[in-house]
Amino acid sequence: MDLAESSLPRPRRVGSVDREELVRVIEQSLYSLGYRRAAAELEAESGVPLYPPEHDRLLLDVMAGRWDECAETVRAVAGVGDADRAVAEFLLWRGHYLELLGTGGDAGLRRAREVLRRRIAPLGVDRRCVHWLACAMVSCEGAVAPEAVVGWRVAVFLDLVEVLPPWFHVPSGRLEHLVESAVTKQVASCIYHNLPDETTLFEDHKCHEHHLPFECAQILCGHNNEVWFVRFSNNGDYLASSSSDCTAIIWKVEKDDTLTKKHCLQGHQKPISFLAWSPNDRMLLTCGTGESLKLWNVDTGECNLKFRASLDCIISSCAWFPNSEKIVCASCEPDSSPNRIFTCDLEGQELEVWAGDRIPKVSDLAVTPDGRHLIFVSCNDIWIRELPKGREWRFREKQAISSLSLSGDGQSLIVNLSSQEIHLWKINESSTVPEKFKGHKQEKFVIRSCFGGSNSSFIASGSEDSQVYIWKRHLETPIKILDGHTMIVNCVSWNPARPHMLASASDDRTVRIWLAHKTGSTCS
Repeated sequence: MDLAESSLPRPRRVGSVDREELVRVIEQSLYSLGYRRAAAELEAESGVPLYPPEHDRLLLDVMAGRWDECAETVRAVAGVGDADRAVAEFLLWRGHYLELLGTGGDAGLRRAREVLRRRIAPLGVDRRCVHWLACAMVSCEGAVAPEAVVGWRVAVFLDLVEVLPPWFHVPSGRLEHLVESAVTKQVASCIYHNLPDETTLFEDHKCHEHHLPFECAQILCGHNNEVWFVRFSNNGDYLASSSSDCTAIIWKVEKDDTLTKKHCLQGHQKPISFLAWSPNDRMLLTCGTGESLKLWNVDTGECNLKFRASLDCIISSCAWFPNSEKIVCASCEPDSSPNRIFTCDLEGQELEVWAGDRIPKVSDLAVTPDGRHLIFVSCNDIWIRELPKGREWRFREKQAISSLSLSGDGQSLIVNLSSQEIHLWKINESSTVPEKFKGHKQEKFVIRSCFGGSNSSFIASGSEDSQVYIWKRHLETPIKILDGHTMIVNCVSWNPARPHMLASASDDRTVRIWLAHKTGSTCS
């Protein structure tokens, strides 16, 4: 005779999971999602109640003010350490004590004094808590008025279950937390995960390498000489490129991920080696080799200002402060004049100057997005200075540093080294050993790398072998190599708003746009 399925004995465990625990967290989730009938039916069919009998008994006793019975239940709960049990009893008797103070009159005070002396003081909890309760007898601070007793007792119960073991009261959102943790772990272990919305509960998470920008979708041919620098705007709507042809170009990123030329910025007499977007993306700084800075209006393409330093200096790098109203520059002077780091406003007026023998010759610098740290590199050193006038510390590399790039959150930096390595440092003082990334070629020239992708999970770099290299953070070897350029790739930039888009600039006079899941190639 066949037994009904419901009468068959159920296994104690489902895989490595305790069956009753699984049922209880499902019930708790159903109740929290509003499916109360389904949750109650699951309790009835499984024979597994959401809460143990002790839980319901304690709730009823707290709401009824049966404090001695509450204390007996707390003492009987299994798996509670002595310290937590003392805290739980303190919460109970404190609740009773403050209710007594709220009743007023000599009788209430006498009873409250007895609770403090006989119930609370012997628990051995923090004496400051006991002292505060004693003072409340005079000040009535924290006393619970009779009309507030119901809400107060609910609060006492909720405080109690926080110090009792998890089996006593299933933590709110426990199933959701477990599911989210599992998904997060799978995403973290997926080396190609780049698009934040592409996760599902219906299957294990695993991305294909094509989720990275792997295909050249467009070749920008606006320059007539080597392209040295490229950078997306902070909102991802524009791309700026600069070249040894003494021009910079602002490209518009269209909704279909194609780029069109917006402005060609002309006025420099020498190659443009560096450019920087203002945080609000309304202005662009360009830095010509051995020339003063120029400030451009992004909307009109006009030069608003040419920065003229007080000395005949060569500006090597510049960066914006978060308010888009101040910049910081590094310069080296001809002959024997000292190196300088200085800030100035958008009128070109110097505000602060650091100069002297202590200031090294700076090759690159950056300001963290919160404006709290100035970071600059010189020879083998990475210097970090707290702003406005705080501590200063440095990390020392064994090889010469050629470039610097910050992560989107400003918590990490990467530097390209002449040893054909990229090192990642945390900017806090406790950082001692960098993460290392290898595989690209860099021996003679300045090669620039960048963070990119979802949550800055990837690092990309140009290379002297005409390829673009992509690493997953925490993995030393490249996970993707992009072919297409015919000469040295000097600089790369990952679109901060469109993690599927990457740009690379090369000595072959082109900027290539790499996309995930895109086809076709055009010349603009």
